Amino acid sequence: MKRLLLLTGLCLLLATGGDLAAPAAAEPPKLRSLGGGAWCWFGDPRGVHHRGASNRTYLGWIDREGDVKVASYDHATRWRTTAVVRWGLEIDDHDNPSLHVLPGGKVMVFYSRHGGKRMYYRVSRRPEDVTAWGPERTIPTNNPGGRGYTYPNPVTLSAERNPLWLFWRGGNYQPTFSTSGDRGETWSKARTLIEHAGQRPYVKYASNGRDKVHFAFTQSHPERLNTNIYYARYARGALRRADGTRVRSLAKLPLAPREADKVYDTRRRSWVHDIALDAKGRPIIVFASFASRTEHYYHYARWTGTRWVQHEMVAAGGSFADHGEEPYYSGGITLDHENPSVVHLSREVAGAHEIETWRTPDGGATWTQQAVTSESGVENVRPVAPRGLSSFDDDMSLVWMRGDYEHWLSYRTNITTRLLNGGNIPPTAEASLSRRSGTAPLRVNFDGRRSRDADGSIARWGWSFGDGYRGSGPTPSHSYRSPGRYFVKLTVTDEDGDRDAFVTEVVATG
Repeated sequence: MKRLLLLTGLCLLLATGGDLAAPAAAEPPKLRSLGGGAWCWFGDPRGVHHRGASNRTYLGWIDREGDVKVASYDHATRWRTTAVVRWGLEIDDHDNPSLHVLPGGKVMVFYSRHGGKRMYYRVSRRPEDVTAWGPERTIPTNNPGGRGYTYPNPVTLSAERNPLWLFWRGGNYQPTFSTSGDRGETWSKARTLIEHAGQRPYVKYASNGRDKVHFAFTQSHPERLNTNIYYARYARGALRRADGTRVRSLAKLPLAPREADKVYDTRRRSWVHDIALDAKGRPIIVFASFASRTEHYYHYARWTGTRWVQHEMVAAGGSFADHGEEPYYSGGITLDHENPSVVHLSREVAGAHEIETWRTPDGGATWTQQAVTSESGVENVRPVAPRGLSSFDDDMSLVWMRGDYEHWLSYRTNITTRLLNGGNIPPTAEASLSRRSGTAPLRVNFDGRRSRDADGSIARWGWSFGDGYRGSGPTPSHSYRSPGRYFVKLTVTDEDGDRDAFVTEVVATG
């Protein structure tokens, strides 16, 4: 036996060139917090990728203080800039902003309070640049009723006379829409898209960008009814089923759920989570079903060209909401819109929700899976794959909420991503102001001490006050002598030379 071991060892020694050390295991990608915040899954897109003069991904969320934030990540420089487009909107994860890139590259952001009286929107002053914004405007139309605005969803239909479409849940608690032919300068009268009397349908939207919008929806909240999954699409002036059958023209809206395709109808309640299009433009839908309040399951449904086929994928565990008020809050499932054979999901593993990526080679019949997070000890939920950016192509290709979550009004989660390219974790820039508006001359004290570095320390604070003047250090002061709207930028640099920037606004009046 000793001779056998000696010979085996000699063979190994020769095969390895004299080095018996085991190969080093690949280091798992590092996690990067983009800052405290949360989002719901019915206001989308939460993330979009745009390649113009620059190669950038934009993300939006509502932070823990109720501020609306939009971040830009440059894939060439790997620098991020986060702008506050609205301070103190509301602490509520239903309020996350939805993003849209206009032709020419300007970034458009929509947001509202949960059932708020107004739907707000802003447009960046320059293409592909979140460091300065036009004034806050409001959508001038809504359906009658006291339910306000929730869940903005902008899409482009370039072949339509009015190419910008905005969907939301309207004043009558029903899916509502308006269109614009001049990039948001004016809007058509709001109309109800889908109606189920006495209930509130929940809808996910996907567009081919040219002439079709696809809808996957439930007729109500699963707390209220034994909800089903339905599908319809807009094309050529009418709502249609998946096989192209015309159901209603736009002149004869709203659509009733019974007129749409019924994708899933069992004794289990269900809730839609995402819809995307395959390479042939056919819809794929992912959703959750509920055997009970504590037994959730994920499903994958696709239109083959002749029929709907759906597969149950995996048990998801129960709700991640610790307070118990939202038993149907599954961890979340989303599609890679660039390749919807790839699914990102959050399911309960060893007492905590973890993120996993699942891939199917055969339309959902079989799957392989890969852990994104593991042994976390905290919740990892509501994953998002930014539109236009393929999974794992680069940093920011998968983003999610990580941390403690009680319910939609109380969350201690961080918007989190993976650094696929490894290396140093960049810092996070954050600043507060003593005053955000006032009469000129206006003196403002700035505080950048909330900026942080996860694996080191902040080495430098650099300030641009928006009026041509600059400053340094963590706590500068500055006076604005003339009336105007000024965008202040804090850039922090860590000890490894990586940067991060934070932008806010000061308004000095006359």
